[in-house]
Amino acid sequence: MTELVHRDTTAGVATITLDSPANRNALSRQLRRELTDHLDAAIADPTARVIVLTHTGSVFCAGMDLKESRGASADDQGVTEVPRILETLWTSPTPVVAKLHGAARAGGVGMVAACDISVAAQTVTFAFTEVRLGLIPAVISVPVLPRLSPRAAQELLLTGETFDAARAAEIGLLTRAVADVDAEVARYVEMLRLGAPAALAGTKDLLLRARPASMSEDFAEMNALSARYFAGEDGQEGIRAFAEKRPPRWVTDLA
Repeated sequence: MTELVHRDTTAGVATITLDSPANRNALSRQLRRELTDHLDAAIADPTARVIVLTHTGSVFCAGMDLKESRGASADDQGVTEVPRILETLWTSPTPVVAKLHGAARAGGVGMVAACDISVAAQTVTFAFTEVRLGLIPAVISVPVLPRLSPRAAQELLLTGETFDAARAAEIGLLTRAVADVDAEVARYVEMLRLGAPAALAGTKDLLLRARPASMSEDFAEMNALSARYFAGEDGQEGIRAFAEKRPPRWVTDLA
């Protein structure tokens, strides 16, 4: 089986690359499993001072693999690994930098929010597409909502509108939207490598204390809610419509 996620550690930087471009780096079962394993290995590696999460292809991550969600029950939706990935990114004692040359949608936006620093090219776009598929952005709301301004969250999660990298930086989803992503990520990596590992981990723990609710408890509740919508009537109709490249019935019913 061809590996969909790669890890390379050089000069103190563990680069984890999503490499399933034919599937728009969607969060398939295999990709979720490999990403979890590589994140755990990078965090456990004492030589890795910084983790960089990046991708091949024109899309950073399109969210859940909807082909696997079609026809599956709530218990078989496979969304349980996504909270694990997001919480690992959020709580990692090793700083995590997201590096985007391509678009992020749904769960991909959740990963961007969960990283400590996220840098994207100015041409990159984002969208919370869940409502247009009969789903809700339940799981990703746990890391996303602390990042976004409340008005922007209300607007973008309800409308599903596509927005650009400049807007993403303005509302707090991105750290920076830049012309030269490679140079900007390299700049952040160099600054992070100047920090003592224990001090960086302690500072991350300090920052996490500002969030009063338990992320694990939030994820347990949101995961169950998300799975119900994936398996629900509207969710399955939205997934079918997406696969068949047609409007879902709640749109055509308005005609």
